[in-house]
Amino acid sequence: MSARRITRTRLFAATTVALAALSLTACEGDELTGSPAPESATSAPAGGNSPRPAGDSGDTGSTGATGTAGSNGSNGSNGSNGSNGNDNASGAGSGSDTGSDTGAGTGAGTDDSDSDVPGECSASDVRITAANAPRPINHLLLTATNTGSKTCALPPYPATRFGEAQAVPPVAESSKPQSLTTLAPGESGYAGVRLSSGDGSGENGYDANTLTIPFEDGSIATVKLPSGGVYVDTALTVTYWQTDASNALEY
Repeated sequence: MSARRITRTRLFAATTVALAALSLTACEGDELTGSPAPESATSAPAGGNSPRPAGDSGDTGSTGATGTAGSNGSNGSNGSNGSNGNDNASGAGSGSDTGSDTGAGTGAGTDDSDSDVPGECSASDVRITAANAPRPINHLLLTATNTGSKTCALPPYPATRFGEAQAVPPVAESSKPQSLTTLAPGESGYAGVRLSSGDGSGENGYDANTLTIPFEDGSIATVKLPSGGVYVDTALTVTYWQTDASNALEY
């Protein structure tokens, strides 16, 4: 092969390489300029404008067409704390509020209310005396004094027994106080006794020289009567125990 032929061959090859390089550069330039490629009539529109359900998390497409309204997270369908853009509309808000209140109270105490209630008086706790009342006539005034060291409650009324009597005399219901008469140490309670009728209407009268008063615990107090004893008939009546002597003699 002659030198001239070799030279032509090399020149042709160099020209071919140069043309190929220019063609490649032109293609890269088209890609860099972002010139859109031709689209067919059946291709879907870029970015997609199809409707989405409310509260959708948003498109992640490059154009962010459906995410522009929620770029600051304010247009999210269910939450106020949407993401801050980046071409994605995210308006989903979630919150969790869990509260738990547990209250437990345990109280242990001693109820002293029962210990404040005085017990019943017995014959050993009180001293009972009997005295003729100046008025009304034919009346005795009974005085019960607490000689013990604790407060106690007298029975509702004195169940007096004069002499050999077996029956308990009736009580004047109109003299009933609101509560039992209680006696602190040294205090006294009073009861009136109508021994006989003042007009002589009573029957089966007799003289009595002894008086006993039973208590609810079974103990019995023996009461000394005035000198000479007392006369008793069917008009015999007692009052409830009172805290005032004058009240005891009103019946």
